[in-house]
Amino acid sequence: MTIKVALAGAGAFGIKHLDGIKNIKDVEVVSLISRDLEKTKEVADKYGIQHVTTDLADSLKLKEVDAVILCTPTQMHAAQTKACLEAGKHVQVEIPLCDVLKEGEEVVALQKKKGLVAMCGHTRRFNPSHQYVHKKIKAGEFNIQQMDVQTYFFRRTNMNALGQPRSWTDHLLWHHAAHTVDLFAYQAGSPIVKANAIQGPIHPTLGIAMDMSIQLKAANGAICTLSLSFNNDGPLGTFFRYIGDTATYIARYDDLFNGKDEKIDVSKVDVSMNGIELQDREFFAAIREGREPNGSVAQVLPCYQVLHQLEQQLQA
Repeated sequence: MTIKVALAGAGAFGIKHLDGIKNIKDVEVVSLISRDLEKTKEVADKYGIQHVTTDLADSLKLKEVDAVILCTPTQMHAAQTKACLEAGKHVQVEIPLCDVLKEGEEVVALQKKKGLVAMCGHTRRFNPSHQYVHKKIKAGEFNIQQMDVQTYFFRRTNMNALGQPRSWTDHLLWHHAAHTVDLFAYQAGSPIVKANAIQGPIHPTLGIAMDMSIQLKAANGAICTLSLSFNNDGPLGTFFRYIGDTATYIARYDDLFNGKDEKIDVSKVDVSMNGIELQDREFFAAIREGREPNGSVAQVLPCYQVLHQLEQQLQA
């Protein structure tokens, strides 16, 4: 059976999903939704997608659509995820699940009621570099003592990864910190029991903090220090240092190094080196097998509970 998919958001991240799905057997994108109809048609033509619209509701009415992938602005995520579930569609929503905790809790409650697959795009769970470390932990060969993480961008204007103007404002806490907060608890295999945050000045036009520092502690004693910035004019991206009882690992996207900066081969960890493709493979496998996916909305909700707690601290 071919799983038929509607994809909402034809921007930088939507295109990453379209490229990943091309490599997955028996999955077809049949509908593309985005704000700008002409640009959306261009992307649809390139990927051979027949149905194009600017309204998610149009795609949800299509009987042949089994599942939806949402790559839309953060502020729409929770409401659109609920709309997909109400329409009887499996759904994968890009990170973050929500930027208001109550909305994320509503998504999890609705997923339980509907029994459909609902997953959030916490890609770090799937990147081969982090999978390699996870397998070492599962095998009892490595335990995290500390994670030291830097998430750095140069984003003083509201542009996306393709250098195009954004219709929405990105957020260090609710978007970028979400990756690390979830990954830390997932890799430590232990819930976060303590969290602290401080932030730098609020940008006069964007209305967000451009620099932030977060400390986390897991119930098993592991700690994490996370530094985030939109002001960094240097190497961009997120860099993870795992300090453990038997080794040190440094993950730079899909590349992994030991503490002496010697490269570790992670090419055989999974069927692809593309974290987005691996995330999509898990989504479609969970639909076929009728099971909870890795990165389900229920599994990632504790991350958003921590972000909510940190937001309250920052506002206080």
